[in-house]
Amino acid sequence: MKKIERIELLLTVKIEFNENLENIMKVLEFGNSKEKIRILEGLPETEDENIIEKIISRLDDDDIEVRGEAFSWLILNKMKITKFLVKALGSPSKNIRGFSALVLANRNDVDSIPEIMRLANDERSMVRSCIVGALGYLKAHEAKEIILKSIFDPNLEVRKSGLQAMIDLKIPISDSKMKEFIEKDEDLEMKKLMVRIKEISGPEGI
Repeated sequence: MKKIERIELLLTVKIEFNENLENIMKVLEFGNSKEKIRILEGLPETEDENIIEKIISRLDDDDIEVRGEAFSWLILNKMKITKFLVKALGSPSKNIRGFSALVLANRNDVDSIPEIMRLANDERSMVRSCIVGALGYLKAHEAKEIILKSIFDPNLEVRKSGLQAMIDLKIPISDSKMKEFIEKDEDLEMKKLMVRIKEISGPEGI
């Protein structure tokens, strides 16, 4: 192939890619739910900054199915996208903050643990619940104090996440503290989690 022909071919490929990229961005921003899902289902792995950030923004989409597809795509993308997800932990959107932490956890990104821990006292209970869940999933023993604090959170879902994280990290709890929880909390799921914690607890615990 002549040099001029090769240059023309590369330019053609680049133009086609840019046109496709522009279309993908447009659909993810303005398309209906079915169009967004279709794009996310067929989109190959990439570490293109514009696409990654646009998909992360769909974690806050109005449609829960679109949010789910974006969540799955980010987890399954094996490219190096950690820096974009860590950046998303500072988003004004509670959904983006919380779900980005869970994506990092599901990608087993242990290097992101310090960044996730910084959101332990987030003002939104949904984010706190995701943060504790992510730390438990990542077996973040350095976050033990955060997890223990979470079981006293005023929000039920945060407390559930805290107990699950204690199970994940095999953090024991004393009989007296377990009794206090059982008497105070009537939620059936909480009681089931307490039973599981009792199975890993000896006579000593928090």
